[in-house]
Amino acid sequence: MLVISVKIIAQEGSSDFPKPKNGNTYVVAHRGAHNGIPENSLDAYQKAIDLGCDFVEIDVRSTKDGRMVSIHNSTVDAYVKSVSGKINDFTLAELKALDIGERLGPEWKNTRIPTIEEILQLCQGRIGIYLDLKEPLVEELVKIIKEYTMERNVLWCIPVSHMDAILAIKELCPTCVPMPDPGEETNLKSTLKKLRPQVVAPVMGDFSATYTKTAHDYGSKVIVDEGKGDEREWEWILSLGTDGIQTDHPEKLINFLKATDGVEE
Repeated sequence: MLVISVKIIAQEGSSDFPKPKNGNTYVVAHRGAHNGIPENSLDAYQKAIDLGCDFVEIDVRSTKDGRMVSIHNSTVDAYVKSVSGKINDFTLAELKALDIGERLGPEWKNTRIPTIEEILQLCQGRIGIYLDLKEPLVEELVKIIKEYTMERNVLWCIPVSHMDAILAIKELCPTCVPMPDPGEETNLKSTLKKLRPQVVAPVMGDFSATYTKTAHDYGSKVIVDEGKGDEREWEWILSLGTDGIQTDHPEKLINFLKATDGVEE
């Protein structure tokens, strides 16, 4: 069945994002809403959708036979029993034979590593995607994302140290949304001047009281990757006018935003 995607991100040439679902702050579910659920699984992404998150974060790696899957680590060792090895040493069929839910409990038995296509099918028109590019797979991913007409629904998180990948996205897909991580704040202005991104994605270690103001002066939004992920940290992040938070605790963050921003139930 053909599903027509909802345009989550504004069109080229505009810095406007749609209104966040939870007050004034975008909620990004890191590896999906994975508390008690296998991370980077379709179940974790579905939970994030059910909670009302704005984006799910996915980690992208390639299999031995060139298929794209979402898994954080470069090996399967931490996810399955009695099997070890690098992701790119397995074919997709071999990875699909692995049970990544068994370690969490019997209720998650037979949970499988999802392909990018499966994730896009699940998220299309329902939630945005925060794509953490773990390997240089720009050309392959652009092709898949275009097939699902989700160019404006995917934020590509890429360190500026991989500028070649950022520039490749801009060339291959002018309507796509690169989201550079400038690294140290000393790199922020040069990144903003060179790329004019709609959004930047710092980690907490590089974030500061002046970071958001500088980004906003250049018309860029800021989605920060939390550190401790507690209410005190969230209060500080929000006090600086930050636009979004990537979190391991999306349900708690949404409840916190409802309480602090007066979000309607």
